[in-house]
Amino acid sequence: MKIIADMHTHTLASGHAYSTINELARAAAEVGLRGLAITDHGPGLPGGPHRFHFCAMRFVPRTIAGVRIFRGVEANILDDQGRLDLEPDVLEQLDFVMAGLHEDCGFCGQDIERNTRAILAAMENPRVKCISHPGNVVFPARYEEIVMGALATQTALEINNSSLMSVSRKGSNANCAEIAALCARIGAPVMIGSDAHICQGVGVFEDALKLLAEAGMPEGQVINASWQRLLDFLGIEEE
Repeated sequence: MKIIADMHTHTLASGHAYSTINELARAAAEVGLRGLAITDHGPGLPGGPHRFHFCAMRFVPRTIAGVRIFRGVEANILDDQGRLDLEPDVLEQLDFVMAGLHEDCGFCGQDIERNTRAILAAMENPRVKCISHPGNVVFPARYEEIVMGALATQTALEINNSSLMSVSRKGSNANCAEIAALCARIGAPVMIGSDAHICQGVGVFEDALKLLAEAGMPEGQVINASWQRLLDFLGIEEE
């Protein structure tokens, strides 16, 4: 299986990442990627960019270094009603919206039921195309319910390579393996993301690919393993 686009990357704008869009794009080109999503954190995360940052993403070229750029966000889920930290009119301007639970964003991951409700509610938002790192050990959830919700709403669940490398969310491997196995069995869509916070991390998918292979994941369920499948999923026409 070959991943053709890295759909989870962060720039300097996230406040705790270390590369520019141009540096990420050049890194994507060097490893042979066709697409790159810029998914800086929403403004609810301490240090994150103001909402105006996302409104101004229209200035980002569609193609840099031969790589198609998807203007996106990793929005923060703020409560168990699935409320996000960017308004619908801002989300409408973006190519790709992923949403996830993060610490220090007003949502405390103390309750499996609340975490499950929050993720399921976020997936009901038609602008949300992917749930980022749903296996986060800090926010345990009822994973079969999450996977069934993903299938029903056609929201991808991310297999986050950084979580598996213990670079972030150390201890999440078992949760991620459970999610991958459930997705393979139930048929829910999946995305792989590097969660790169520096250009050297772009396109690093090895641990995620190994996990999907162990789960018996069909290639057809992995959204960013096919260019046309990815464009269709995002509702974007080839330029």
